[in-house]
Amino acid sequence: MADTTAGAAADATAWRVTVDRSACLGSGICAALAPEAFRLEDERSRPLREAAGPDEALLDAADSCPAAAITVTEGTEVIGPRP
Repeated sequence: MADTTAGAAADATAWRVTVDRSACLGSGICAALAPEAFRLEDERSRPLREAAGPDEALLDAADSCPAAAITVTEGTEVIGPRP
C-alpha cells in the first residue's frame, strides 16, 4: 500500500499563485523577477502553475506588482503581497 502522507504534507506547504488579469497592467515585472513562474500572455500576466513550492521570487513579484494583481496564499493565509 502506498504512503500518501508525504503527498499530503507537500500539498500543505504548497503556495497558490493567482493573477487578477482584469487588474494586471502588463508591466512584466513579475515575469522579469520570476520567469519560471510568470509569463505575459495577451499583454497580461499569468502564472505558469497555480501551485508552487515556497519561493522568495514569488513574494518579490507579488510585492513589486504595480497593480497588486498577484496574490500568493499558503492554505487560507495570504502571504503575498507583503504589507
